Amino acid sequence: MKKMRGKLLKAAALTAAAFTLSLPLSLQSNVMPITAHALYSPTDTNYTTGQSGGLQYAKYSDHIEILGCDSNTTTIDIPETIDGLPVTAIARYGFECSSLTSVTLPESIKTIGYWAFAMCSDLTTVKLPDSLEVIEMHAFELCPKLDTIEFPDHMVEIHARVFDETPWLEAQRKIDPLVVVNGALIDGRTATGDVVVPSGVKYVSASTFWWNTKVTSVVFPSSVTTLIDNTFFQCEGLTSIELKGVTEIESMAFCGCTKLNDLKLSGKLTKIADDAFADTSSSSTITFYGSRDTWERVEKPNDSAFLQRATMVFDESGGPADEVIGDINANGEFNVSDALLLQKWLLAVPGTELKNWKAGDLCEDNVLDIYDLILIRRQLLK
Repeated sequence: MKKMRGKLLKAAALTAAAFTLSLPLSLQSNVMPITAHALYSPTDTNYTTGQSGGLQYAKYSDHIEILGCDSNTTTIDIPETIDGLPVTAIARYGFECSSLTSVTLPESIKTIGYWAFAMCSDLTTVKLPDSLEVIEMHAFELCPKLDTIEFPDHMVEIHARVFDETPWLEAQRKIDPLVVVNGALIDGRTATGDVVVPSGVKYVSASTFWWNTKVTSVVFPSSVTTLIDNTFFQCEGLTSIELKGVTEIESMAFCGCTKLNDLKLSGKLTKIADDAFADTSSSSTITFYGSRDTWERVEKPNDSAFLQRATMVFDESGGPADEVIGDINANGEFNVSDALLLQKWLLAVPGTELKNWKAGDLCEDNVLDIYDLILIRRQLLK
């Protein structure tokens, strides 16, 4: 492991190490710096426990949380209600290391806790219900046969490293190193060079680019409003970031980004966490798309060496507008009409005009050809 620098980074590592003691040994080599999501403790401790059809559960006043099942159970069909109450959550560590080969989740589940299905060595397929809102970190990590996941049609808040070490994630990375699920960017650790996050992304998981030393710049669309914990933790090759719509930069978001020298911040920014730039030793130019007075009102650490070294540039223009990738007819949207237009252009149909051909260059080789059309169709299918 690379040598960690600085007191804050060492403190974070010690915290993570302490947390690791409570983890299974097979997970310890993969443990990430602890995030806010890992500091959860239940606020409602007023419950009773029970069993139903091989399931253990906790019964609260208004809902049921599934705690697990018998160790030798291979198939589970979780009901929507138990004792007249909706089943809304799968507990943290609930089915970890179990013998499950299949599980049916009801259309009442809202939360899947961290490590809930981690290390289920025979689990192959999961269908996530439409009711689902949150999947906490590592929930399906180290499931070596999990190759099929059906997601609901809406965005789900997916925390850090939920599908690590699964065939499903490896397959998605081969399609695109930016793994996006219904508006949630959940992984970018195999991305390289200059990256433009698609305009449809609204949520970025914690640690999305964690330890990625090959990414050099990232531009986020204005739809991304929060940069969550550890997003660029130890991205030592990162030089440039553009945050068009981010209002809050959370804990250790840029920790250890030693080459960051160009940072563009939205004029809507309201808060920078105290350790957002921990161990970021570079000198940067920060372009703030707002007035100096607005910058002064941003809640930020007074002792951040990175911010103190930075050269500030104030630009009240509001910053550059989002470029919609694939929008070759320049109508502000990417849809099937763009694919049809490119197809006509490639067939040399008379009168065909591309108003923004660069938006269709998905291969990024300064040439428009059939390969770009294939990528455009693939994006539309996704």
